Amino acid sequence: MPNQRNVYGKPLKLCCGNTGFTREGFCYVPESDLGNHSVCAIVTQEFLDYSLARGNDLVTPNPRYHFNGLKAGDRWCLCVSRWKEALVMDCAPPLDLEATNITALKEVELETLEKFAISKVE
Repeated sequence: MPNQRNVYGKPLKLCCGNTGFTREGFCYVPESDLGNHSVCAIVTQEFLDYSLARGNDLVTPNPRYHFNGLKAGDRWCLCVSRWKEALVMDCAPPLDLEATNITALKEVELETLEKFAISKVE
């Protein structure tokens, strides 16, 4: 996993602690990750409400999985398909593209992702 790349083809940066499919803090996408948890998002309350309405509760703590629940401003590796759904619903959260896995580009164009980037990479 450490050799995975971001959307710019550079080494993938840390998204945050205890996130991603592997729970290592990186948006790694192993072959077993059928959800493609490649997008490093900075979640907003609007997105969290949308996700909950779609049946994915990211707010409520779940000690069984060592999950404290998310609040607006937290970083989280999202499934690229859920981010795309949120994009259509006008509630897509901002992204850290240096921590977003290159596999996100299988479903979303770089130009679209860059519109939601927290900072531009030169």
